[in-house]
Amino acid sequence: MKYLNLLIVLLVTTSCSSNYNWGWYIIDPRLEKGLSNLQFLISGLGLTVSISLISIIFSLILGFLVSLPGLSKNIFFKYSNRVYIEFFRAIPLLVLLLWIYYGLPIIFGISLGAFTAGIISLSISDSAFEAEIFRAGIQSVNTGQRDAAKSIGLNRYQEMRLIILPQAIKVILPAIGNQFVYVLKMSSLVSIIGLADLTRKANELIVTVYRPLEIYSFLILEYLLLILIISYFLRKLETKLKN
Repeated sequence: MKYLNLLIVLLVTTSCSSNYNWGWYIIDPRLEKGLSNLQFLISGLGLTVSISLISIIFSLILGFLVSLPGLSKNIFFKYSNRVYIEFFRAIPLLVLLLWIYYGLPIIFGISLGAFTAGIISLSISDSAFEAEIFRAGIQSVNTGQRDAAKSIGLNRYQEMRLIILPQAIKVILPAIGNQFVYVLKMSSLVSIIGLADLTRKANELIVTVYRPLEIYSFLILEYLLLILIISYFLRKLETKLKN
């Protein structure tokens, strides 16, 4: 919370020292119109959280599946894994989002809703990073653990589920947490295709009240608060897994 307090102090200090005529009354909850504007801005919270959460779940599943060929000794599997990762890491998320939403209907006749297109874009883009995280985490487990699993007769699935993943998750959790924050921030791009997330709500209100600096400052606070909450719970989870 200290970072949130620091930002609030910075905004207030800037408001007092700048020649700009700040109009914080537009989001003043003591005023009827200010309260209405605040409720409008916050109404995008549910969509932002839901699309981020669903996307990170799908990206974790897809990233794990993509990472497995990279662990194989088969050259074809390793090459296909590398092509997938390098290809989707190289494409800017905004470009991928626009291509899926506008390109799929034209080329393949597949028409997707904005919500679905947003989830697919975020999931695919993040899965390339998740695949590398899983690969590095799995490879960090000592080979002696694999030998021990084979010696007691465990198959590859049992070895991965019972021996490798429980140890690897402790290593990869901080990186996965960072990717969750990344997805949350990048979810703001779905406003481009019309989804009423936090960013879209802010843009719509700016057209009405003509106060972009105040609205975007409040938008920063919204995202900062969300990320601080997520980071807090991730640290708690890390601590629990280490004990």
